[in-house]
Order: sequence, then C-alpha cells, then structure tokens
Amino acid sequence: MAKGDLILANLTQEKCSACNKDSKPISQEEIAELKPQVPEWNIKEVDGQSRLERTYKLDNFKQALDMTNKVGELAESEGHHPALLTEWGKLTVTWWTHAISGLHRNDFIMAAKTDNLAS
Repeated sequence: MAKGDLILANLTQEKCSACNKDSKPISQEEIAELKPQVPEWNIKEVDGQSRLERTYKLDNFKQALDMTNKVGELAESEGHHPALLTEWGKLTVTWWTHAISGLHRNDFIMAAKTDNLAS
C-alpha cells in the first residue's frame, strides 16, 4: 500500500470533530497534504469561502437519488452536512464548514468517505 493510500484510509476512518466559530480553518500546508488524497475534488471559492466540490456521474435519476440518500445518511451520522444537487445522471456534493465559512479537516474526511460510498 502506498503512503497516499494510508492517508486516505486514515481519512475514511476518522470521525468529524465538533466545530464552532472559534475553530481554525485548515492551513494551506494541510490542504497541500490532504488534497492529493481526494484528487477528484475541486477547491472552489463561493461567496469568499473555500469549498470542496465533486460531481459524480451516474446512469440515471434513481442512481443519483440513491447516492444522495447515502450521502445524507453519512452526513447525519457524522453531524456534518454538505450541499447536495441531485440531477438526472449526476450528483454534485459540496463540503465546507459553515461555522468557520471555509475548509476544515472534517471536509476532507467527508470527501474521502463520500468517495468510498461511490466506489
């Protein structure tokens, strides 16, 4: 197993930590370390906030809806909730930490866990 695989495996086994307005956003160094572990995710700026976003291609609306529900169940179990856009044949998932208006390690954990659901 490659070093990157170990980090990804660790991300999927981590639990989200509780965040509040005093929590610190992830540093650029941490982003540089974690981003390669979720390579299909893009970092986007929306309203001045960094967010992780990925669109999953699916075969039809039923598969997109099923995936939406799986991500929703995951979000509830972790207490960390994304924006979800369900369309025919695709699901767009956007993770960011609302309390700090930006990215936290939790977002990378959830991106890795979302990828696990999709595989």
